[in-house]
Amino acid sequence: MKGPLFYSKILLFGEYGIIKDSKGLSIPYNFFKGALKTDANPSETAKQSNNSLREYVGYLEMVNKNSPDLVSFDFAALNADVEGGMYFDSSIPQGYGVGSSGALVAAIYDKYAQDKITVLENLTREKLLKLKAIFGKMESFFHGKSSGLDPLNSYLSIPILINSQDNIESTSIPTQNPEGKGAVFLLDSGSTGETAPMVQIFMEKMKQEGFRNMLKDQFIKHTDACVEDFVSGNVKSLFGNLKQLSHVVLDNFKPMIPVKFHDLWKKGIETNDYYLKLCGSGGGGYILGFAEDLDKAKKALKGYNLEVVYNF
Repeated sequence: MKGPLFYSKILLFGEYGIIKDSKGLSIPYNFFKGALKTDANPSETAKQSNNSLREYVGYLEMVNKNSPDLVSFDFAALNADVEGGMYFDSSIPQGYGVGSSGALVAAIYDKYAQDKITVLENLTREKLLKLKAIFGKMESFFHGKSSGLDPLNSYLSIPILINSQDNIESTSIPTQNPEGKGAVFLLDSGSTGETAPMVQIFMEKMKQEGFRNMLKDQFIKHTDACVEDFVSGNVKSLFGNLKQLSHVVLDNFKPMIPVKFHDLWKKGIETNDYYLKLCGSGGGGYILGFAEDLDKAKKALKGYNLEVVYNF
């Protein structure tokens, strides 16, 4: 048995800000993927995944009991498949900010949810918000609290524009230019990051009035501008706003940036060769990079592994 593939995602803009109603833009990233599988001779990894699924099914049964109107599953089939050794076979790295738990949630919903909203329907705002609420509840098992956006992106496999918490829509982004010199890329920090502790740090900071004002007047302002520039293809303006955003993050989100990247982050802002920003909650995993001239950025980041996500 092998189920359909679900892809990783990248939240290009909106990390932390969307908690406070900033805009956001999330895109599928087809380089990593996962699917539900059963094997005759499962590996150790498959067995571990199967054990995790057992725990997860218990959690879903509790969700179903507490919120019967939100979502219900075919638990007979789900339990039988888990008993039969089903696991999630995934190339999506965990703790890297590219949505490993989101793809699993999407796969479970796709296969076992009853009265599910399908990708082929006319996806009204109401349906998108309902899916987001279901996925938020399903993914909370992994993170403590989830917006539901990662599984939504993985399930639909289309770019999603977040205007505010209760206003999301599918969107199109400018077609990639394979010949373009500019690029969005992923930089591997070499270590994993955990979402829950990072969100905890953010929530503590939110208790300070100065931090709340900075979030509203600077971080959200530049994030919103970046989203608008990216969606409309205004590259010149985008890089101006990216520089500001990268600066704000370096000044105010230091605990979320691995220490060995502080100088590299600053160097990008000073030279304009590239700009770095958080990919997901930070603390490790991938860092997102943007460059108007990728060759220049590669020279400046010699020795680091860059994976191109999008070409301008």
